[in-house]
Parts: sequence; C-alpha cells; structure tokens
Amino acid sequence: MLLEGKTALITGAARGIGRAIALRLAGEGCNIAFTDLALSDRTDSLLADLRGKGVQAAAYAVDAADYAAVQQNVAQVQKDFGAIDILVNNAGITRDTLLVRMTEQQWDDVLRGNLKSAFNYTQSVGVLMMRQRKGSIISLASVVGLYGNAGQANYAASKAGIIALMKSTAKELGSRGIRANAVAPGYIQTDMTNILPESVRAAFIERIPLRRAGTPEDVANVVLFLASDLSAYVSGQVIRIDGAMS
Repeated sequence: MLLEGKTALITGAARGIGRAIALRLAGEGCNIAFTDLALSDRTDSLLADLRGKGVQAAAYAVDAADYAAVQQNVAQVQKDFGAIDILVNNAGITRDTLLVRMTEQQWDDVLRGNLKSAFNYTQSVGVLMMRQRKGSIISLASVVGLYGNAGQANYAASKAGIIALMKSTAKELGSRGIRANAVAPGYIQTDMTNILPESVRAAFIERIPLRRAGTPEDVANVVLFLASDLSAYVSGQVIRIDGAMS
C-alpha cells in the first residue's frame, strides 16, 4: 500500500471532497485525523468507514480559522498519532455575490475561512514536519483562483492566495524534505453543485471537453498521488482537475 503506516491530517473532511480524500488515503493504509467545525452524525459515519478499512482514525471539532485552536489541535494529533506525515488543507466556505454588492463581512468570512485556515495549519504542521525532515502538504485551491469568476471575487482571491501560499511554502521548506502543492478542482459534483438548477449544470458540462462533471473521487486520486512517494520530486505545483475546462 502506498501510505501504509503514515498519518494524514485533513481539515473539513466530514463530507464531499474532504470525505473522499480521507477514504482514498485510508484505502492505501494511511491513518486519518480529520476535523470539522463540530462533531456530528457525519463525522461519526466517516469514522466508522475509516476504521472499517483497518486504519487508526480520529475526529476533532476545530474552527480551522482559529489560530490558537489549530495549534492545540495539531499538538493533540501529534500526541494521538505520533507524527503527521501528510496535511490536506480542505476546509473552506463560499459567500458568493457580485463584487459591488459584497459586504465587508462576506469578504472577511471567506478569506478567513479559506486562506487563514490554510495558513494556520500549514505553519503549525510545517514546524513538526521540519523536525521530521519530511512531509507533504496539499491544499485545495480552485480553477477560479487561477482565472477568476464573476460573483466569486472573495472566493477567487482566497484560492489564489492558497496557490501562492503553497508555492512559497515549497520554496521555504523544501530543504527540509517537505513538499507543498495545490490542487485546483473545476466543476465537481458535490452537495453544493447538486442544488444548482439543471440548466445551469448542463451549461457547465457543455464547457468541459470531457463532457462530465468531476467527482470527489477524481480529486482524491490526485491528492493520493501528491501524498505518496509517487510524487517525490513534485513540489510547488498547481494541478488542475477540471476535464480541460480551463
């Protein structure tokens, strides 16, 4: 198995893409620590599925944008698992609206929930990985962080920031054996996209050369590649997962 004996910390993993990543890594023997804002039936369900794969798993209630809470969480995960070999920054939110209508709160919430949370965990886990002299940090960005999108100025800015954060982290921590990369999903079929009108979803599909939406598992497969030694010489990169839409 590609990740046997390793431990991954995944933020915002109770559903959607984060859940798929947790299950995919666990399927390769990886122990999983994951966070969500609160423990719930969703976190209990994921815990059961992960343990059913024969790996160690634990869930933590954490606001990823809370700096002090993140430091405490990382220390606890290290205590519970002994090491953190892989970090997946997946926690994030949207507050979509046109720029001229966007409130200061909507801007601040998204930058805090997406970019600050990635900084918090990258810094805290990065210190541990420097001592270990190894590790892989993977952050969920988006194609809108590369190209922008009407109605998502706050989200696009946060995801562009994540891309820059990973590129800078790769340069700063590479000498300690730590890799940092971003993945940029396009139109992925999740609870968030499923509520869109059928006509809107069809319009998205029409723009994708592969003529289908991506799945959370499509994203998880790329994260697995970046988490494993298959990508031992890959760092500072942004991998688009969009069916050539961009």
